Amino acid sequence: MPDKAPSSSIPGGISRFATTHWSVVLAAGSASSPDCQRALSTLCQTYWYPLYAYLRRRGHDSHQAEDYTQAFFAQMLEKGYLSRVEPKPGKFRSFLLTTLRHFLADQRDRARAVKRGGGKESLRLDFQTAEGRYTLEPANDLSPEKVFERSWALTLLEKTMDRLEAELAGMNKAELFDSLKVYLCGHAASVPYRDVAAELNMTEGAVKVTVYRLRRRYREMLRDEIAQTVSTAEQIEEEIRDLFAALAR
Repeated sequence: MPDKAPSSSIPGGISRFATTHWSVVLAAGSASSPDCQRALSTLCQTYWYPLYAYLRRRGHDSHQAEDYTQAFFAQMLEKGYLSRVEPKPGKFRSFLLTTLRHFLADQRDRARAVKRGGGKESLRLDFQTAEGRYTLEPANDLSPEKVFERSWALTLLEKTMDRLEAELAGMNKAELFDSLKVYLCGHAASVPYRDVAAELNMTEGAVKVTVYRLRRRYREMLRDEIAQTVSTAEQIEEEIRDLFAALAR
């Protein structure tokens, strides 16, 4: 069979990301930045479910968790919390969780119900899927903080996978990605390379090389996603360790 996967078919990491640490956080905190809304949307879409899961594990029911999550982001926008974030050593997710705790304490002190969004500016969050996702969380004794970390890890991996899929689709290689993504999800042993090679009309060796490049590109994208919400290069490695530690619990 002819090899239909030339060496240049999958990005090999030659073009590196030029990512500024905390770039998304800083853009989201700058109202004058043309990227402000997009950055805000990126942060909210990444973190809303981990915060929702954290609230659920703290004992709030699904409606309360929705209301608190929406109101928290609304208050972040109204009071410009992100404009106060400085790129000092630290992780954005730690800042976010600490800010949420202060928000909850403030709500208790006021002893009033939190209305969804409170009529303030808010971002669209897909709560329709939230409780379904939460019911799939392991029935264990993980603390709310550990549930937050695990949800963050899964969300980040899913976001990275979506990004890689979009890149391959843009190269007219959606079918290739669909056939090979199993090797990125930890289920490689269940699908022999020779079976996929026959399906794609490729040699087994070409499939292995393509999978290697896909994995390398996936790691690049994951590092890039993490780099946008930490303040130092060293913390990228630390966050990757934390990510896999959270998934191992």
